[in-house]
Amino acid sequence: MAVYSFEEKYRRLRQELLGGAIALGGVFCLGTLWYYVIEKWSFTEAAYMTMITLSTVGFSEVRPLDDNSRLFTIFLILMGVITIGYIVNRLTEALIQGYFQEGIRQRQEKRLIDTLEHHCIVCGYGRTARQVALEFQAEDVPFVIIDSRPEQVEEAKQLGYIVIQGDATLDECLINAKIDKAVCLVSALTSDAENLYTVLSAKTLNPKIRAIARASTEEAVLKLQRAGADAVVSPYITGGKRLAAAALRPQVMDFVDGILTGSDRTFYMEEFLLDPKFCPCVGQTLSEARLRLQSGALVLAIRRSDGTLLGGPTGETQLMAGDLLICMGTPEQLRQLNQILGPITPSPALRPPRH
Repeated sequence: MAVYSFEEKYRRLRQELLGGAIALGGVFCLGTLWYYVIEKWSFTEAAYMTMITLSTVGFSEVRPLDDNSRLFTIFLILMGVITIGYIVNRLTEALIQGYFQEGIRQRQEKRLIDTLEHHCIVCGYGRTARQVALEFQAEDVPFVIIDSRPEQVEEAKQLGYIVIQGDATLDECLINAKIDKAVCLVSALTSDAENLYTVLSAKTLNPKIRAIARASTEEAVLKLQRAGADAVVSPYITGGKRLAAAALRPQVMDFVDGILTGSDRTFYMEEFLLDPKFCPCVGQTLSEARLRLQSGALVLAIRRSDGTLLGGPTGETQLMAGDLLICMGTPEQLRQLNQILGPITPSPALRPPRH
């Protein structure tokens, strides 16, 4: 049995209502022409007679009618009742099933999507994507979900998420999600092939977007990386590593989980990109910048612009243009650090640290 999306049902309903209105207009024109041409009445009299006949208000005839015209009037009444009844039936269905309210809500969502900037796009709403959405919501990150399954779309809408029903592998859906203004795309579709197509489409439409994809196999990981994915996560490989780490180093894993996920954590980790146009610390050492002393936040690592990662930088480590600082601290400490370094925007430019 075919399952129709809301857009298809709404489009069908509009076509049926438009068809009913055209049919009613045709019946009205037919009745007016009959009385105007056959009965030789004035146009006003013909239109008035047709109107009171179709509306069945019970007024008397404008002029006496012969047998042929009375038979036509009976036909006109039947056609009017059938046509108006059809329109009323369609309107009743629309009101009961909430098509008009849903149409208004979708137009509001479209206007909201049109205003989004620096947002994330989540492709799919399966078990993996549900967790992604929860984390984004906890971090106050604006995001849009794309899924083709009506039941998944309805579930996401019930949680207050912005959802577009469609195929994420198609350029049209990604364009509707404002991919040109998005900073990140998470492709968590069930098929590796779909994730591959989605990453290719996303990178074509917005080469600067950070694309993160889900993969089921090691071969799929390599193919997605070749397609341009900035990061590829395999739930099975990652899950196995985390299970082993939880068994061997449980306290370390508890600490890492506590600063990476959840909305009730005390410490957060954040990335800061040093822009020489705004950052006064470029060219200084960590000791000279006094970041820890002024903010209380701890600089855990520095990734140079060439990709080199410096773990546990010392006070003699120099801050250079294009460096990415990986820092840990409380929300207040990270906000203070953000002000010291610029003001600049955390990287990726999604949101300031929560309070």
